[in-house]
Amino acid sequence: MNYTQTLEFLFSSLPAYETKGLTAYKPGLDRIAAFCRSIGNPQRNFFIIHVAGTNGKGSVSHMIASVLQQAGYRTGLFTSPHLKDFRERIRVDGEMIPKQKVVNFVDKHHDAMVASELTFFEMTAALAFDYFAQSDVEVAVIETGLGGRLDATNIVMPILSVVTNIGLEHTALLGDTLQKIAAEKAGIVKKSIPLLLGEANKAYDEVFEAAAAENKSKLIRAEEAFTCEPKGSSEGRSLFRLRRERDGRVFEAALDLGGSYQRHNIVTAAAAIDFLHEETPLSISRRAFLEGLRDAAANTSLQGRWQTLAREPHIVCDTGHNPHGIAYVAEQLREATYDKLYCVVGFVQDKDLAHILPLLPREAHYLFTQAQSERSLPAARLAEKAAIYGLRGEVIESVPAAVERARTLATAADMIFIGGSTYVVGEAL
Repeated sequence: MNYTQTLEFLFSSLPAYETKGLTAYKPGLDRIAAFCRSIGNPQRNFFIIHVAGTNGKGSVSHMIASVLQQAGYRTGLFTSPHLKDFRERIRVDGEMIPKQKVVNFVDKHHDAMVASELTFFEMTAALAFDYFAQSDVEVAVIETGLGGRLDATNIVMPILSVVTNIGLEHTALLGDTLQKIAAEKAGIVKKSIPLLLGEANKAYDEVFEAAAAENKSKLIRAEEAFTCEPKGSSEGRSLFRLRRERDGRVFEAALDLGGSYQRHNIVTAAAAIDFLHEETPLSISRRAFLEGLRDAAANTSLQGRWQTLAREPHIVCDTGHNPHGIAYVAEQLREATYDKLYCVVGFVQDKDLAHILPLLPREAHYLFTQAQSERSLPAARLAEKAAIYGLRGEVIESVPAAVERARTLATAADMIFIGGSTYVVGEAL
């Protein structure tokens, strides 16, 4: 098979949550564990930082990976979903896995993957582990796909487990309360392996305290380790003043990711890096820490996090897609300056729009659209639902056409926001 045929096999033959939704979700670790044993357990060949959470886990994973790269470690990064290219999910020192490596892995293990009934995500995780081992990766940052306890990545044995925060998402699979979802995310905690909690919340703190106690794992609260004061922006970078609480040391940090909500993620990443330097074999200098943050997006090719696509009009996209993430987006939009706001938005069918749509600004003109995915909510239905909450505009069924329409409507002093779904952002990019 060539690369195109290989991707067609992966997306059509193996169940993929990204395209099929709930019907593709096959919880459990037995399949991925058995398959990885058959290929020599490649995930045991490097240090791992395991990252879960409702929002921010992608940004935090990329920040940590960038700092580790800057510190001189050969660094693997496994994230999902991708925006434009499947290979975005698997990177070594910021470079995507070569197409031929994907083809070779599938050719070699095709029959075993089919016989094992691996899901798309399980196959992708195994591919990442194998590629990292082949590439002599020294440390890898592994992001969970969905949940934690039954996520395919949970066969790893990390040196640090990270949970960024908890919000309501995938309630049909993970539970309908913050406590239930937290319990699923807390499933990544391993015996005697420290757990870092990014954002504390009385609604779920006890869940992580109990999981840490049961596993005799140290619980680190990022917000107690570092405080963060936003200091504006300069030359396209967000500026922050970080204070390390254990010794009062102050770091003037820059970050090439936009969005005021990154103040939460940078605290989580800073606490993780500080732990790795102080209590693991990894050594990370102050310079590597600051330079890694400064160039986090550039080093890892991260896209879609309050990313500016153009000026005059100011066009921004963001992959926030659940109530917790959309709340941050709405906050950022309130802080922005513009004459008129145009929002190109689309969602997948299983999103809890009753808790999302009320968060969006009513004064904006909406271009309701849908991405080319089986899971996309039809644009006309989205417009009907949005009207209930006072959100009005027009229906344009293709993302590129909706973006182009927004461009024709907007003046140089206006703003265009693109989001609601990772798929919408991916097509816009």
